Amino acid sequence: MPFSARRRIAALVSIPLAGALILSSCAGGGPQQAESGGEVVWAIEGANLSAGHMDPQTSQLDVSAMVQRAALDSLVFQEPDGSFTPWLAEDWEIEDDGASYVFTLRDDVTFHDGEPFDAAAVKANFDRIADPETASAQAASMLGGEFYAGTEVVDEHTVRVSFTQPYSPFLQAASTALLGFYSPAVLESSADQLKAGGPGITVGTGPFELTEYTPDQEIVYTRNEDYAWGPHDTDAAEFETLRVEILPEASVRVGVVESGEADLASQLPPNLAADLGAPLTVDSEEYPGLPYSLYLNEQYGVFADERVREAFSRAIDIDTAVEEIFFGQFPRAWSILGSTTPTYDASLEDTWSFDPAVADELLDEAGWTERDAEGYRVKDGQRLSARWIAWTPVPDDRAALANAIQSDLKAVGFELVREVLEPGAYNEQYGPKTFDLTDWGFSGVDPDLLRSHLHTDGFQNASQVSDPALDELLERGVATADADERAEIYGQVQQWNADHVAIVPLYSPSLITAVSEAVSGLAYDLYGRPLFYDVSVG
Repeated sequence: MPFSARRRIAALVSIPLAGALILSSCAGGGPQQAESGGEVVWAIEGANLSAGHMDPQTSQLDVSAMVQRAALDSLVFQEPDGSFTPWLAEDWEIEDDGASYVFTLRDDVTFHDGEPFDAAAVKANFDRIADPETASAQAASMLGGEFYAGTEVVDEHTVRVSFTQPYSPFLQAASTALLGFYSPAVLESSADQLKAGGPGITVGTGPFELTEYTPDQEIVYTRNEDYAWGPHDTDAAEFETLRVEILPEASVRVGVVESGEADLASQLPPNLAADLGAPLTVDSEEYPGLPYSLYLNEQYGVFADERVREAFSRAIDIDTAVEEIFFGQFPRAWSILGSTTPTYDASLEDTWSFDPAVADELLDEAGWTERDAEGYRVKDGQRLSARWIAWTPVPDDRAALANAIQSDLKAVGFELVREVLEPGAYNEQYGPKTFDLTDWGFSGVDPDLLRSHLHTDGFQNASQVSDPALDELLERGVATADADERAEIYGQVQQWNADHVAIVPLYSPSLITAVSEAVSGLAYDLYGRPLFYDVSVG
């Protein structure tokens, strides 16, 4: 297929799957026939990237880190077994029981604009993340949040990152694209444009340079010919161009990878992935972190009563819904940490199951004993009702899950009103917490991610939890590096939620990617995101 024809993929967003498959007639031999150097075409959902989410240092969307990993390197690399190996830092020492980290940097690294990567660049990036005016949330939290004391330039290639107390999750955080590095020249001249991203703006040290960007259509990354400092001393990529096609409709992503117009397609739903087979390879990588869950706002409305929260969780037939909607591809979640996350407490499995009779008893005890003409419970003239706000776009499978949950709750007399909102309208309610519940999953390898969701001051504390004893546990967890002690602490945190029901975990999603037989050497990070360092095509 001619080069120009491959660039037409982005125009397929609004056409049905059949339309995408028709284009296989123009695909010829597909990507494997690319000219010397080659091109890899990667189809992703890419929702909301254009809405100010091209900067992993400020965005909380997984997709931001997923695509910008191509341009942004990190201090260290996390191996599949969880250990850390050199990357931009060739060595490091942990001082003061984890209150400071001293990194010895490589001296041969340059940014795409020719600027040197050095200790001053590390300081500029980390201080930018920590600056309140940057309005970073997740990255700032991973950098230690209120514990971050600053970054000191020891010499040109030595840097010390300090915290006000021991901060054990830092190496894991330092391995992610969220704490990746931009050119200091960009931070000086164009920091306010990083959220929008683009050529000359998204400038890192990575194996690919962002050279073209058409919002909501495609991102083009071109090989960094000078690259020689990747994980395990990886050199420049074997292919020339990484073309990321933004295709929000899952059926279209499936269509282009089946027809050969894309080399791989990610963020596939289980129902479509289940029908894919040879010559495609389908890789399903379960996200570590907090499963897809419902967050019950205990400071607003009916969820102030713990009995109502527990009844809500016991009235939902999670097992059946997850099995039928996700075709057995995603496991039902039992805890606020997924089973692939360190310190996961397997003892919580099968401890709270679907039981509408228990839900009825709890709601009766809470005083919701009367019923109105539509069968919903009533107390003091008010219907038992909760309002669920959801962030658009909502995939079809999650919409089906929401419908199943609404149906289950109606059976016990509990009304659930769901509002799917555009980002602006969502934030208008999320900010002041004027909702009853909301939903998301949150990927992360270190269990400290629970601090942002359950600590009184957590930036993602949608449930508005405020429990001094829980705060103390979370603060202990962040300060100790002892594996056994951390497992005990986070086991208690998981048990606390099982008793308190601030968060109702539903299922542990996976990042599903379909890969053409033309692609070899593809690997995945611990979040299930594709890594292209050793990829060849054709």
